[in-house]
Amino acid sequence: METKGTQTLDENSGDSLGSENVGYTLDDVIGGGGDKGCPALDTKKEDVDDADNNSSENPPTKTERTSRKRRIVKNLLSLNLTFLFLFTAFQALSNLQSSINCDEGLGLASLSTIYACLIVSSLFLPPIVIRYVGTKWTMAVSMVCYVLYTAANYYPQWYTLIPASALVGFAGAPLWTSKGTYLTTSSIRYAGLSGENSDVVVNRFFGLFFMFFQSSQIWGNLMSSIVLSSSDDNETESVVTYTCGASDCQETTGNETTYCNPPPRDLTNILLTVYLICGVIAIIIISVFLDQLRGAEERKKNTKPPCQLFLATVQLLKDYRMVLMIPLTIFSGLEQAFIAGDFTKSYVSCVIGVDMVGYVMICYGVSDAIFSFLVGRIAKYTGRVLLMATGAAIHLALIISLLLWEPLESQMPVYFTVAAAWGLADAIWQTEINSVYGVVFSANQEAAYSNYRLWESLGFTVSFAYSLFLCVSTKLYILTGVLGVGLLSYFVVEYKRWKEQREDQKK
Repeated sequence: METKGTQTLDENSGDSLGSENVGYTLDDVIGGGGDKGCPALDTKKEDVDDADNNSSENPPTKTERTSRKRRIVKNLLSLNLTFLFLFTAFQALSNLQSSINCDEGLGLASLSTIYACLIVSSLFLPPIVIRYVGTKWTMAVSMVCYVLYTAANYYPQWYTLIPASALVGFAGAPLWTSKGTYLTTSSIRYAGLSGENSDVVVNRFFGLFFMFFQSSQIWGNLMSSIVLSSSDDNETESVVTYTCGASDCQETTGNETTYCNPPPRDLTNILLTVYLICGVIAIIIISVFLDQLRGAEERKKNTKPPCQLFLATVQLLKDYRMVLMIPLTIFSGLEQAFIAGDFTKSYVSCVIGVDMVGYVMICYGVSDAIFSFLVGRIAKYTGRVLLMATGAAIHLALIISLLLWEPLESQMPVYFTVAAAWGLADAIWQTEINSVYGVVFSANQEAAYSNYRLWESLGFTVSFAYSLFLCVSTKLYILTGVLGVGLLSYFVVEYKRWKEQREDQKK
């Protein structure tokens, strides 16, 4: 599972937990503090790293340019590998939470806690942490929180896993914001050294990053399936009959109960050890191989002060367009939470085994990554409205299918088909909803993407929370209702925008 990354310079980015906005201006950075009660940021001058001193008085030689470009490429590779290792562990572990920690709904409660804390973190923490710690060490410290979460799964209790989940939630927003700042700054530097258009280089750097990031779904889920497939299923014979699919409910009826049959603890601990090693490798890479931003560019790590960002986020809710986008944004969180929490537990683990969760989610991740790439390029020919309608049609068909389908072990291709189709629909939502926020709220992107993080995280939080109490069929009906309201509201936004553009053309 992943909260797909959100940033204004590449609408095709995908994320898993958290998101960032890098659409700040220099005035936002060094001239912030204009709002009453919000102190201005420190504007003291810092030493400028010699790699950034590209003034016309001392232009770098060709050899120096080549050396600096190689250094930036090295940093890009280090950053990409860091996130690959970290989210290889985290995303796969998130997909398994509803299966390995299903007792009393602990796994789903931990995921709900993560996204609830992410909401608060997104509004307040990134400017504070990045300002005083710097982009590199903000990422390093945040990654330590992710590793602690993995470690907490060795002894999954309410008093261990929930606090660890809160740590991840609070660390998520600073991690993704600092990543976006570092990647954007590096790409702009590279463009200056190579003489290329900065927009082109930014898109290229983000494209490379998300190629590495999305592939983490493959490796993490592959690890889980390989390790858990060695489980001896002979002991699974039980007098308990599990209800699966849309009929899966939390309440117990007669001899039937909601599915909860975690794999042997020794196998789970082996898998956790592999994931823990991946997290430690990520911290080592970023600490040893990633250079720290310095000089004037490092000052750009500061977005608006926390109170300014919070006030701007709230004030944007006065815009009817933002209010109309809220239902569809919440749906984006709901549908991602459903595939990661409910589908993996009630359809996959319940029928074909927890060892198959990884393989099915690999199919989902690969589909999501491929179509995220393709949708962004198709959009310029079809337009957003047609793509959004297509995504809604696909998701509606999937929801109806899951309501009617009685999953059987002999129907293996169906599981992968559903996962791939869900990945296609999710790719449309992630690319196009981000595009809407970037275009419709182009004059106030920072507050717009803060709202995006807020409402999508709310969707995750609510979905994981009510998963503890509701039947799967009820959750599917909720998805249908929110999708319908969200799509109609979105169409109103597009219609109003089209109408305004026509009126402007007549003037």
